[in-house]
Amino acid sequence: MFVHRRDVQIQWGDCDPANIVYYPRYFAMFDDSTSIMFEAAGFSKQDIVKRYGLVGIPMVDTRAKFYIPSTHGDWITIETRIESFKRSSFEVTHKVYKGGDLAIEAFETRVLVGRDPDDPDKLKSAPVPPEIVKKFLEGEFRPPV
Repeated sequence: MFVHRRDVQIQWGDCDPANIVYYPRYFAMFDDSTSIMFEAAGFSKQDIVKRYGLVGIPMVDTRAKFYIPSTHGDWITIETRIESFKRSSFEVTHKVYKGGDLAIEAFETRVLVGRDPDDPDKLKSAPVPPEIVKKFLEGEFRPPV
């Protein structure tokens, strides 16, 4: 499967008083990385939500292993890939490298969610569209900008 890479410079606002990245900031970076990967595949989150009548693509499970800290001004590379698709969910991994060394391994499960047709006040999982699965399996993406 396709691996999307992007370089990120750690900003002052990403860090805690010890000048180490505050861990929730990484999860925001991972969320951005997933969105950017989908855009590179030709499916922005907004387009997916609108085209398939979804409410969103929330994370339902997430975790990370931290090996090397980063501080203000550091450059990191985030590699993002979809590991697998299921009926209405997909598994994403993020590997963060700092100076070529593995700094973080992160994992997330996302689910496509729409309104329940029997009760519009409730949410219901929605199947992953086959064209999205196909695009990721083929791995033909626009180069990152």
